[in-house]
Amino acid sequence: MENKQSLLTDLNTEQKNAVTTDSQYTIVLAGAGSGKTRVLVHRIAWLCVEKNYSPNSIFAVTFTNKAAAEMQERIQALVGEGYLNGMWVGTFHGLTHRLLRMFSQQAKLPENFQLIDSEDQIRLIKRIFRELKIDEKQWSPKECANFISTQKEKGLRADNLKPEDPKQVMWQTIYRDYQAICDRVGYVDFSELILRAYELLCRNENVLNYCRHRFSNILIDEFQDTNKIQYWLVKKLAGDTANVMIVGDDDQSIYSWRGANADNLQMFINDYPETEIIRLEQNYRSTGIILDTANKLIANNQNRLGKNLWTDSGDGEKISLYVGFNDIDEARFVVGQIKKYHDDGHNYASCAILYRNNVQSRIFEDTLLQAGVPYQIYGSIRFYERQEVKLALAYLRLLHDHDNDMAFETTVNTPTRGIGNVTLDKVRLCAKQNNISLWNACLMLIQKNALTERQRSGISRFLELMESIHVEVNELPFYKQLDAIIKLSGVLQMYEQEPGIKGQARLDNLEELVSSAEQFFRVNQDNVIQDNETGKTLTVLESFLAFTSLESRDVVNQQDSVQLMTLHSAKGLEFDNVFIVGLEEGIFPAQRSSQERDKMEEERRLAYVGITRARKFLTLSLSELRRLYGREERNLPSRFLAELPVDNLQEISYRANLTSFNNNDDDTFTKDEQFYQDRKKSYIKKKKESDGYTLGRKVKHNRFGEGTIVNLDGEGEHRRVQIAFVNEGVKWLVVKLANLTLM
Repeated sequence: MENKQSLLTDLNTEQKNAVTTDSQYTIVLAGAGSGKTRVLVHRIAWLCVEKNYSPNSIFAVTFTNKAAAEMQERIQALVGEGYLNGMWVGTFHGLTHRLLRMFSQQAKLPENFQLIDSEDQIRLIKRIFRELKIDEKQWSPKECANFISTQKEKGLRADNLKPEDPKQVMWQTIYRDYQAICDRVGYVDFSELILRAYELLCRNENVLNYCRHRFSNILIDEFQDTNKIQYWLVKKLAGDTANVMIVGDDDQSIYSWRGANADNLQMFINDYPETEIIRLEQNYRSTGIILDTANKLIANNQNRLGKNLWTDSGDGEKISLYVGFNDIDEARFVVGQIKKYHDDGHNYASCAILYRNNVQSRIFEDTLLQAGVPYQIYGSIRFYERQEVKLALAYLRLLHDHDNDMAFETTVNTPTRGIGNVTLDKVRLCAKQNNISLWNACLMLIQKNALTERQRSGISRFLELMESIHVEVNELPFYKQLDAIIKLSGVLQMYEQEPGIKGQARLDNLEELVSSAEQFFRVNQDNVIQDNETGKTLTVLESFLAFTSLESRDVVNQQDSVQLMTLHSAKGLEFDNVFIVGLEEGIFPAQRSSQERDKMEEERRLAYVGITRARKFLTLSLSELRRLYGREERNLPSRFLAELPVDNLQEISYRANLTSFNNNDDDTFTKDEQFYQDRKKSYIKKKKESDGYTLGRKVKHNRFGEGTIVNLDGEGEHRRVQIAFVNEGVKWLVVKLANLTLM
C-alpha cells in the first residue's frame, strides 16, 4: 500500500490539487495528453488510503472498456487487488448492466435477461415490419432502430412521444411493439440498460437508498461525451451527499451525432454552483509547435470553458503541409513519407493516417497495397461483432437457453438447412399467438402436425441437432462446449468451404474466440460478479456472454502496420507520426456542417482532436482534384488551414502560397490562380480519358474481382493498366484483353 507522499510523487501542481481536493463537486478540465487517467487513479487511491473511504464507496465511470481495464490495472498496481475488488469501475453500460443484474426483480426483468446489440435490434424490428406488413423499401429498419435508441437516450418511452408527422407516428407504433417484445422475452438493448437503471432509481426508494449509501464517491471520465440520460443517472445516484468528480474536455466533444451533449459540463456548473474547476494544461504527449497550432485553432470556437495546452519538452519539428494535384498524388506522397520514415528505423505502427470519412480510406489502402506496406483499419469491425463470432456465440446461447428467440433466429438456418422464411413465418405466428418462444412454437407445430413434411423435416433436424449437442457437451467447461458446438453444428465446415483469405480469417477468428473463452474461464473459475450485500451472482458462462455483448475492444493486430482510422476513432489514441488527410471544404469540415455554427465548432473540435494525436511529427494534406462517389471535384482548402499559425507550417515538395490559406472570411477562400493552373496542367498531362481508364478509377475483373487503377502505360492496342485488386494484389493487364468493367 502506498503512503501519502508516494501517492503524490511525480504529479504536477494542478494534478496534486485534483487528487487531494476536499471539494464535494469538482470539474477537472483535462486537456489532451495532460495525464487525466493518472489523476483519476491517484484520486481513487487517495480517497481509500488517506481519506479512509471503503473501496465499496467508489463508483468510477470510463468511456470505453479499454479505459476501464487500464484504470483497474493501474489502481491495482497502486493500492493492491484487495482494494480493487470492492470498487465499481467500468462503462455506463457495464455498470448499469451490473446494477440491473443485482436488482433484476425490482427492475421488472427476468434474472437471466439477455443483452442484444444493434444487429439484433434491426432483426427484431424487421420481424415487426413483417407482422405489420410494412415495406422495408419505404421504411428503413435501421433508421427505426436509431430512432428508438435516440428516444431512450432522451429518457422517453413510446407513450411519452408526441409525433409530428406520419413517419414519427409509424416509429412510435414500432417502438411500442418492439419494447413489448423485449419486455416479454427479456431482451435489453444498450440504450435500455441506462434508461432502465435510471427508472429503477427513480421508482424504487430502497434501491436508491442502497446505492446512495454505498456509492459516496462518484468519478466520471470523458464527461463531455455523456448524453442526457447518463447525466440524469449521475445526478440521481449522487443525491445531495456524494462527492462527485467529473473529468472532461469540452474541446474534445465530438460525438453529438450519437447523443453526446457537450453542454453537460456547463449544466453541471449550473446545478452545482460551488463546483471547483481545476485545469490540467501541461501536456506530456506533443511538441510545443503541435500544441501551439492546436491552441490557435480551437481558440476560434466561442462556446468553450477555455484552457491553453503547453509543454516543457521543446518546440519540435514544424508541421508539414502537402498539396497534391489529385487524391492519388496525395496518397502516394503520404505513403512515400511513411516508407521513408520506416526506412529510417521507425515502426510502421507509430504512423497513423486520419481522415474525416471512411470512404477516404480506399485510395490509401490501394496505395499501401501497391507499395507493399502493411496496414490495419482501426475500429472497422469489432471482434465480437464479426459474423462468424456472433454465430458461434448464438449457438452457445441457444444451447443453454432454448427460449432465446434471437439466438434461434440466428442459428436455425445457418448453415443452410432448407428452413426458409415461409416456414419461419409459421413459427413466428404460432409463437406470437401463444405467447411462447420460437423453440416451443416449433415443438407445438410438430406435435399438432401443422407443418408440411419438408418443413417438419428441416425443423426437426435442427431441434434434434441441438439436443444431441447438449447431451454430448453438457458436462464440459463452457469453452470446450463452444469448441464442440463450432464443429458439431456445421459452422466450422461451412467456413472451411469459403475460399480465399476471408475464409481463413473466419476460421482464425473462431479459434481466437475459443481461446478467449478459455482465458475468461481460467481467470473467473466460479461465480464472477458477486455483491456481498445482496448475494447476487452470475455464473462464469453468464458473465462471459454478458462480457461479449458489452466488450468493445478491437482485434489486436500483432503485425507492425500503419494505422488507418477516422478522426472520431482516433480519440484517446496517440502516435509519433500522424497524417491528417483531405483537408478540403466539403470534406473536412463536412459540407453538412458549413451553415450551422454549433456543427462547425464540433468540426473544429474534431480537427483539434486530430492534431493532438501527434507526439512528434504531424503532416496535413489536401489535393486540388479529388474523385469521390464516382465524381471528380475541385475543392477549396479547408477553412481550418486559415486558422493555423503560418510560422508553424512548412511546405513540402510543390509550391503553394500559404498566405492563400490565411483569409479572415469564415466561408470563402482566395485561390492562388497561378498555383491552380500549374497543378491543373500537371494533372491533365498525366490523365488519359479517351477510353474511360483514368488513375483512381475503380474496375471489376471476372477473375480477380474489384480493384483500382494505379498506373497507365502505352497507347491503342498496347494500352495497359496497373490495378491494385482488393484480394489479389497488384497486376498489369492489357486493356484490350482484360474485359474490365468500369465502376
